[in-house]
Amino acid sequence: MSMKLEAKIKAGEFIVLGELEPPKGSDFSMLLKSANLVKGRVDALVIPEMANAVMKASSLAGCAYLQGHGFDTVMQACCRDRNRLALQADMLGAAALGIQSVMAVQGEDITFGDHHQARAVNDLDLLELLGMLQTLGGGKDMAGIELQGPPPAFIVGTTFNAGAAGGALEVQLAELQKKIDLGVRYIVTTPIFEPDRLKAVLKRIDTSRVAVIPTVLLLKSAGMARYIDRNIRHISIPPDTIQSIQKAGDKAYQCTKIAGELVAAFREMGLAGTLISTIGWEEKLPQVLDIARL
Repeated sequence: MSMKLEAKIKAGEFIVLGELEPPKGSDFSMLLKSANLVKGRVDALVIPEMANAVMKASSLAGCAYLQGHGFDTVMQACCRDRNRLALQADMLGAAALGIQSVMAVQGEDITFGDHHQARAVNDLDLLELLGMLQTLGGGKDMAGIELQGPPPAFIVGTTFNAGAAGGALEVQLAELQKKIDLGVRYIVTTPIFEPDRLKAVLKRIDTSRVAVIPTVLLLKSAGMARYIDRNIRHISIPPDTIQSIQKAGDKAYQCTKIAGELVAAFREMGLAGTLISTIGWEEKLPQVLDIARL
């Protein structure tokens, strides 16, 4: 895929990524069912690596499984759970299994999750993880030892906090320069509900060097929207968006409509693409794409 993904980025075509959570179990049939709903309509499926520190099947396993069924995938590599040995081992495994895109993430704090006794590893930070991917791509491991055979050639992405303001945004932008220098080709933003607020941030990013892919988060209710707006840092949801869900006769449809219209707006803005995150409402992904006319 990612040669396709890489080609699409170069050609300036709109990329659609769908996020599918792997199961908390070893039965991957629902993951495949969700993937089949959007077959041919998304460029790749992003499989999170234990999002919010909740134990689930690994991103590597989810990606390998879907690749085996003809889907292009993006694997997440997470600093939180593995040391440099395990991360490198996973990357070599991913390359052997035909996974061509890797998204490097820091990983949310253990306290968010369901295993509070777990120890965070964080042997590598995000920049070091990106450096490791670049090193492997050059045919060596982190100890400087030559790899056998062709080196892994991933298209590498990472995350970007587009909701940061003031000094926090300056830090994000400075780090982004370093990430681009370490070979990052695309960044996936935090969920955005106001396209206009992204425009100011975009003016500060050299989009000829890195593709900006905003996240569209599918809301499930006015209550969820209100909770996110109040409690999740760096994500704000306009009051009229929340009210539109509250007033709607068919609240679920209104939620998919908001998501679909955001996707369409990002496409209108000439952005590189979008990541649609459905957190448990995977069956609504086709409807979101319909509304966005994709």
